[in-house]
Amino acid sequence: MKTIGLLGGMSWESTVHYYQIINEEVQKKLGGLHSAKIVLYSVEFAEIEQYQSSGQWEKCGEILGKAAKSLEAAGADFILICTNTIHKVAPQITSMIQIPIIHIADATADELEKCGIRRVGLLGTKYTMTQDFYKNRLADRGIEVLIPDAADVDVINTVIFEELCVGKINEASRKKFQSIIEKLKEAGAEGVILGCTELGLLIRQSDVSVPLFDTTVIHAKRAAQIAMEDCVQR
Repeated sequence: MKTIGLLGGMSWESTVHYYQIINEEVQKKLGGLHSAKIVLYSVEFAEIEQYQSSGQWEKCGEILGKAAKSLEAAGADFILICTNTIHKVAPQITSMIQIPIIHIADATADELEKCGIRRVGLLGTKYTMTQDFYKNRLADRGIEVLIPDAADVDVINTVIFEELCVGKINEASRKKFQSIIEKLKEAGAEGVILGCTELGLLIRQSDVSVPLFDTTVIHAKRAAQIAMEDCVQR
């Protein structure tokens, strides 16, 4: 079994779910007492968020690249960046290590293609929704991306950083998200990407009428699959 490197802590709330989902997938396939081989580097999120909010992305990449090197030195065979937004600096991190990064947008695009989705809504931080680093990755696969209007972008970003990242789940926020998702559906979205690893804590498939693609679940399951490629199922 390959060793998975998790670059987490952004926030720790979603990193917990990565660890859980990966181990559940391994146990489901291999049975018994099997669990995943994982190395975790959890960063100080306040420091990272301060740099990203002030536009100092290169500094984010420098810190996370050093963390990725630590994962590599600890024996990781590949790395997951356990957040969508920080994939903005994935090229910088990749340049500092010799092992691959499993890109969250690539794993999500694979799942969208499998489900025949060609036009999709994207929810996430304001950086993920409004900048091109994530949307272009999907567009390169022939997937059209729709984002909410500016007012809804602000609502989503506020809920992520002021509520979900600190463990607050509010029913009023869930209703706001349901309304935003309905607008995306009316605009032609065939599905909606939960493109922030905290969003699955708030909104579930049972809450909406359009297919949801939870990037935390998709990314974590892909990692487990890769890690077990050479394992024999029991």
